[in-house]
Amino acid sequence: MALLDPVTMSSPIGKARTGEASKSKDGETPTQAVRTIASPLAQVVRHAYPVLLLSLFILRFDALVADPVTAMSSSLPVVVAMQIGYVVTCLPPAGSQTTKPAKKLRPGEKKKPGSESAGPNIATIIVALILSGIATLALYAILILFGAPFLTHVPHTFLCSTHMAALGLFPLFYTRGVSSKDWLEVLSVRAPFDEAFGGLTGACLGAWLGAVPIPLDWDREWQKWPVTILCGVYSGYLAGKVLGGTLAFGKRF
Repeated sequence: MALLDPVTMSSPIGKARTGEASKSKDGETPTQAVRTIASPLAQVVRHAYPVLLLSLFILRFDALVADPVTAMSSSLPVVVAMQIGYVVTCLPPAGSQTTKPAKKLRPGEKKKPGSESAGPNIATIIVALILSGIATLALYAILILFGAPFLTHVPHTFLCSTHMAALGLFPLFYTRGVSSKDWLEVLSVRAPFDEAFGGLTGACLGAWLGAVPIPLDWDREWQKWPVTILCGVYSGYLAGKVLGGTLAFGKRF
């Protein structure tokens, strides 16, 4: 067994070697939370978007209760368009420089032009939409496993899964791409909170809590499948998005 020299360990070289050893032992550095774009337009959209999305859901609630399939299918293109506008304006695309930790400027140093997001990445948007559509099938299966009707209400469950994917998964695919390291942390609930991951976490918790009123003997029209689930998805997504971008930003479970 090798003996450690206390003088070497206390020196800067020893500390550096110890840091390198611990870093190599722990593996790669953990993923960083994705900050929103710092432009004035992005900040305005970021704060106004939850109000707009919630207003849309409230306006369509009566139609959702009366005919869930028609209401969800007609509002889906609007929700997807709103999500695209939100992520393009407020979030950096996967692989952009803004996903890296911001470099602190020295006193008197000016930020270089082009350090902000270079603009919307059409390819990233298309890939994120395709992946979200594929993930809808996985969400559909998860809803079935958690008690959704298996042989009936197929379009109800599928459209509910589509709304969940558009809200919770599309921003993550846009900002994280297909990085296995990032998605391993997301799926294991170890990723740092930001607006995208907070929105997904809130949508999942909201969907789970939204199932509570369904079996209750209240005989209300809004208790039918999947009205309360969708209410939980939207309210949970908005709450998680706001908290993930403010109070819980950068924190982990």
